[in-house]
Amino acid sequence: MTEPVAQPLAEPALARVVGLVRDVPDYPAPGILFRDITPVLADAEAFAIVTTELASLVGAADVVVGVEARGFLLGAAVAIVAGTGVVPVRKAGKLPLVAGSRTYDLEYGTATLELPADTVAPGARVFVVDDVLATGGTAAAACGLLTDAGAEVIGFGALLELSALGGRERLGDVPVHALLSA
Repeated sequence: MTEPVAQPLAEPALARVVGLVRDVPDYPAPGILFRDITPVLADAEAFAIVTTELASLVGAADVVVGVEARGFLLGAAVAIVAGTGVVPVRKAGKLPLVAGSRTYDLEYGTATLELPADTVAPGARVFVVDDVLATGGTAAAACGLLTDAGAEVIGFGALLELSALGGRERLGDVPVHALLSA
């Protein structure tokens, strides 16, 4: 199993976070190595480090968008530190009013994301946050959904990138930032 390592330009404080990311083999399906960030979220110091690091990347965004489900937790915390609002991009069927939806492939099936109606104005600059960037399907679907709504995606941030899966390439010109890579 590959242990996540801080990228060369990462702050030394991220070393604390590295040891908290947990590998869970064969979840959610056989052959998948799930990277669980729950211990990072449960550790106040590590969570503050991650939040501060991701918030430093938000730049001129009008709003932070958190992708279901751990991206909600990170996105909300990042938005508070960055001084923006937060919008959740949800799995299908969870919202009463939907602005749009996108279906995409996962490593182990398909899923659909939805954007809540009347939350992201056309022309809004958005920074998207999720926990892990793997194959890029979820990230590309979220960014595409926002672009369809007329927003400008100015960046994507993740706690952990699984570099070998090539998800970064699926985001095209969107600047991608990952605090850790494995």
